Amino acid sequence: MKALLFLSAPLLLATTAAAHPADEWEFVVESGYLWNVGDNTSIDYEIIPTQLTFRSPTMWTWFSGDDGSRLVVRNRFAAIFETVTVGPEDYYIGLSAAPSIEYWFPSETTSIFFSIGGGVGLTNSTDVFDGQGQDFTFNWFSQLGVRQQITKDLSLLGGAYFVHHSNGGQTSPNPGIDALGFTIGLGMKF
Repeated sequence: MKALLFLSAPLLLATTAAAHPADEWEFVVESGYLWNVGDNTSIDYEIIPTQLTFRSPTMWTWFSGDDGSRLVVRNRFAAIFETVTVGPEDYYIGLSAAPSIEYWFPSETTSIFFSIGGGVGLTNSTDVFDGQGQDFTFNWFSQLGVRQQITKDLSLLGGAYFVHHSNGGQTSPNPGIDALGFTIGLGMKF
């Protein structure tokens, strides 16, 4: 019996030790609403962004405080599915990647995050003036938000979201979409 307890002690300790939420993979489903800003196009686009986002475990720690606070960098990869509710296109499907810079408060249940990055995608372009002009486009985004753990494995996320879609100067004229709004999401650690 003592041998069994001795052999199972490391396993028991490993399952009871709480890992920091930033040290685990996270899958997030998020959506929101965006409105056209700026003057890259005369079209008043409105977009529903939906993303399936993966955040890696911490790749780099800038600092780790004695009180449990941390400033970390994680990888962020997203599959993008956008519905264009106002505008000549109907959808945008793409991929993006970025670092996720996160400040975790001492409670280890709340964080503020910032991401800036981009990728590529496809839309169903039309011949409408100031529309995207071609199906293949680039995307660039930035996001600032807050994450709150609601259970050990689930979290709620919300924040401001900006996206830019461009055909990279491959058509003339070269319209782009600049849209700003919000996203909310549900995250799950695994």
